[in-house]
Amino acid sequence: MVKYEAQLDAVFTALAHPARRAMLARLGRGDATVSELAEPLDMSMPAVTKHLKVLERARLISRGRNAQWRPCRLETTPLNEASGWIEEQRKVWEARLDRLETYLHSLDKQPRKKR
Repeated sequence: MVKYEAQLDAVFTALAHPARRAMLARLGRGDATVSELAEPLDMSMPAVTKHLKVLERARLISRGRNAQWRPCRLETTPLNEASGWIEEQRKVWEARLDRLETYLHSLDKQPRKKR
């Protein structure tokens, strides 16, 4: 369970930055080189490389080898796992809120005491 939680932490940390989300969105359209990922971003190549390392540590991307190019590829499994965790939390909170709503309605139906 600790490994799973650490993986979720890495994914959510990676998703926390808009530049990394933009990179993932671009990779959602297909593989891209580092230069292609950096092009729309207003940052230095060393900064882009640091962001790519965060995405790699979270296993959100992998890098292949094609001659002198190292194209980046989106890896969807960690995103699917994070989505599943979010869905579980949504169900838990919906059930809690439903119970709270039921309780509050039961209070409305009880006669009020006079003071």
